[in-house]
Amino acid sequence: MIASVRGVVAAIMPDGAVIEVGGVGLQVQCAPGTLANLKAGAEARLATSMVVREDSLTLYGFADDDEKHLFELLQTASGVGPRLAQAVLAVHQPETVRRAIAGGDLATLTRVPGIGKKGAERMVLELRDRIGPMPIADGGPAGVLNGAWQDQVRQGVLALGWSAAQADQAVAAVAEGIDGDVPPVPVLLRQAIRLLGKAR
Repeated sequence: MIASVRGVVAAIMPDGAVIEVGGVGLQVQCAPGTLANLKAGAEARLATSMVVREDSLTLYGFADDDEKHLFELLQTASGVGPRLAQAVLAVHQPETVRRAIAGGDLATLTRVPGIGKKGAERMVLELRDRIGPMPIADGGPAGVLNGAWQDQVRQGVLALGWSAAQADQAVAAVAEGIDGDVPPVPVLLRQAIRLLGKAR
């Protein structure tokens, strides 16, 4: 597999670029955001993922390894092929995609052309547990996590031994009590544990 390419940008097209590596021009499919950072005649490095089909070999290029890994992970969801995975990264930053999947934010996912409500639900269901932990921004606004706090609180409650049904009930109860900005996740987790303690 070709994991990355480094070379001179020989040409830029609407949906990709040609990178000359050792005298060979490699055509790489790229999202608009990646293409915007390339300049014809200048050297560039792209993280790449090769998709092998019966009738084609297609090289997809990304600004960094994080985008590439997310592109590959998205394709493990039912009904998501390389074109759709690339469309997701064309519309959203990787961190936005991770937060949307972790927090079950269907509205964000359905902004991508080709993803309907059912497709978004399937992505959340199949990828939520594999998307990795969400970083908590230090000193950021309390509500910066949007939908992601629910999953973090739910995971915390599950780790403490409660059932999935109890975790969902606690998250719903905590959400009802929020008025205005969302407090930090540790505060929300303590609230959930208090509610579950009363229910026992």
